[in-house]
This record gives sequence, C-alpha cells and structure tokens, in this order.
Amino acid sequence: MIQNFFENEEQSLRLFPVEQKNIELSFSGERISSDGGLLLLREVNRLIGLIEQISNCVTDNRDQRYIDHTIEELVSQRAYQIAAGYEDCNDSDELRHDQILKTCVGRLPQTGKDLGSQPTMSRLENSISWRDLYNIGKTFVSHFIGSYSSAPEVIILDCDDTNTNTYGNQQLTLFNNYYHDHCYMPLHIYEGLSGKLITTILKPGRRSKQSDVASILKRLILQIREQWPETRIIIRGDSHFASKDLMDWCDTSAKKVNYITGLAGNSKLKSSAQVTIESAEREFKQYGKPVKRYHSFMYKAESWASPKKVVVKVEASAQGTNIRYIVTNLTQFKAKGLYEKGYCARGAAELRIKEHKLYLKSDRASCTSFKANQFRLFLHSIAYVLMHTMQKELFKGTELVNATFKTLQNKIIKTAAWVKEMKTKIKIEFPKYCPTKELQARSFQMLGMLVT
Repeated sequence: MIQNFFENEEQSLRLFPVEQKNIELSFSGERISSDGGLLLLREVNRLIGLIEQISNCVTDNRDQRYIDHTIEELVSQRAYQIAAGYEDCNDSDELRHDQILKTCVGRLPQTGKDLGSQPTMSRLENSISWRDLYNIGKTFVSHFIGSYSSAPEVIILDCDDTNTNTYGNQQLTLFNNYYHDHCYMPLHIYEGLSGKLITTILKPGRRSKQSDVASILKRLILQIREQWPETRIIIRGDSHFASKDLMDWCDTSAKKVNYITGLAGNSKLKSSAQVTIESAEREFKQYGKPVKRYHSFMYKAESWASPKKVVVKVEASAQGTNIRYIVTNLTQFKAKGLYEKGYCARGAAELRIKEHKLYLKSDRASCTSFKANQFRLFLHSIAYVLMHTMQKELFKGTELVNATFKTLQNKIIKTAAWVKEMKTKIKIEFPKYCPTKELQARSFQMLGMLVT
C-alpha cells in the first residue's frame, strides 16, 4: 500500500480529523522546497567564490558534446546538499528536481534542466586525479589566506585527526586498535583564533607518523609564508604532533614559527618534575583539597638537536595524580599561561571537527577509491567554509554567531520556500511567520550590497 502511494503522488492520505474536518495529505507540492535558506549560502559563495575556485582545479576529461552538467554545477549541487544535511550521493536522485537547489546551482527552477543524479555524482567523485586533489588542497589554503583583508600578526594552526569508520572494501582503510574498528584518520587543520578551516587531508587509519606531520606542515607553512612573510605562526596539537623534524626546523629557521604540542611522558621527564609532583601530593594529603601545579624546565631527548622548554602540569586529587607534559619554543611565557591559555585552548578545534564530522556528516567515506573519498572530504569542507562564513560574518552580533551548524540548519537552511518562475523574474516566498525572517532579510540585504 505504501509503495503504491509513492508511485502515485496524486493520491492522498487521510489523517485524524480536526474539529470534524478530515485532513488529506499528499506529496504534490511541486513549487515548495524545504531548504529555502540555501539561498543565503548561494549569496555567500557569490561573495567568496570558493566553489568556482575548487571547480577550476578539477580536470574535465568528458566529451563536451554529451554533457548536461558542468563541474561547477555538480560541485555546487553536492556542497549545498551537504550543507542542508543531505550527505549521500543517493539524495541527488530526488533533490535534482528541487527548485531552490536548482536556483542555487544557477538553473531556472522550473524550466531549467534537472540537476545531477546519483550515478553522475559517483562518476565525478571517481574521476578525480591526484593532481586535482593536490590543487584543491592548495586552493583551500589560498582561500584561507584570501579571507583576511590584511596579514594578521599571528595565526594558530590547530591540528588534529579523527576517525572515519569504514564498512566496506575502501582502499587504505586500516584497523585502528584505539577505535576498535577499521577506519580512515583524516587530518583537520583550523585557524585557532577564528575557527576558519585551512585544509582537511584524508589519511589511512593510523596515527600520523612524525615525519609525515612535518612534511605536511612544512609545505603548508611555506605556502602561507609566500603571502604573509611577517606573520607569526604557532603550531598546536597533541603529543603525536611533537615531531622532531618539525621542531628542529622551527627552531633553526628564521620564519617566526612556534609550536606548542603535547609530549608523551617518560622516566626522565618524571625525574625532572619530581619536586613538583611530590609538592602537589604532599599538599593534597595535608589539606584534602585537589591541587594543581605547573613547572617548566629545559629537556633534550636523544634525537633532538637542542634542548627545548617543557611544561609539566600535576594534578593531585582523590582520583590519584595526573601528570601531563607539553613542549614549546615559546620560552618567554610562564608555565601556567602556556598550558591553560596556550595549549588547552586547542579544545576548540575538537568542536570544529564535531561541526565538520557530526553536523555535515563528513565521515561518510562510501567510495571504494581513496582518491574519491578524499574528494568527498573536500566537498564537505566546502560546506564547512560556507556555513562558517555565514555564521561568523552574516550573523555577527546575533544569537546565532556561536550557534552549532545543526542549529543553523534547523533555523536558517530549513526554511520552507514557495517558488514560481515567471516571464521576467523568479518569485520566491518564505513563510510569513518565519521565526528568523528579520535576520534572514537583513542578511540578504547585506549580501546584496556587498556582492553588487
């Protein structure tokens, strides 16, 4: 019965009556879209030009006589779908008819040809070359640099990786004992002060080797340095970003590059921190209240080229003694400030990964090819940049400036819209009693002034 209903959309369902009046339900509202707020993201993209820049990195080897969708149209369609919460290619089969989505991509909502289907999207994902991916990665960094009107005094590269569990025969998926599953481990890099995404790199399902970390970050920093020669760059991450090669390179170069990363403990470090540990434990034993102590000292591992500043944090409580270390070349700052204001602030990067992974569903690595899954990750990163720009620029000074992407999807993107294509114009109507109509109207006006 249900199958027959969806095969014939003109049929109606009868619902429980209200005040003796029957309710009839049908899926026949052809001019209605549930995602009117995507028009805001379209205007944001017109302002920053990200989708066009990314699309220009993709080599189009198709026979141009037989194509119905340009690369830019396909990338636009997928990025807007992801931003609206439709992370799978399969969603394209229905959404290709959506009139708001067609308008965002640049096609007429009613008379324009339908957008790409799932097979078309899959062909795009599997056509991407290593050169295309490299150019897209560089474009994300260039776009990050271009998002500033002038060179900032300091930026923080917040680096962290996360698991993307895999459930098929994806290339380079590995079993990760920490997560007890087969996965990829994509590397996310954000700017720590602004939350702007710099780039995302898909990796096999293991922790990054220190040599790989150094190679990636060196190339990233050199690209940034070409445009910002005087900006101080601080690298921040947990202990597996304490790369010998990277730290030695930062210490010996005149590039104003600093680092503050976690450091795995060992017996020598514990010996150097023993006085602080005993002091904290003694005070807790005497007064019975939790104690926190900080101490810094110079330390040189056998493989390091020179001694480096290490900060130890010691917490003594009823749960025992918790000891943590960080290593840095920011020698002019005190131990407590380095740990609490410097290192601990990297927790914000975990929230940004949550936005990227949980709300934009960037952990859907469903393709067999590793290259295709990297391209998918980049598509989700486009959606992140658009959403973050809308949040921080359009909604500055409002209650939504620090809202989660899920809230933005629910309150902004998921706005019903009625669309009618007329002879000289396209008419779009939002609900009269939309809770965010004033905010959206102001945002459209602002974008209209900026773009024109």
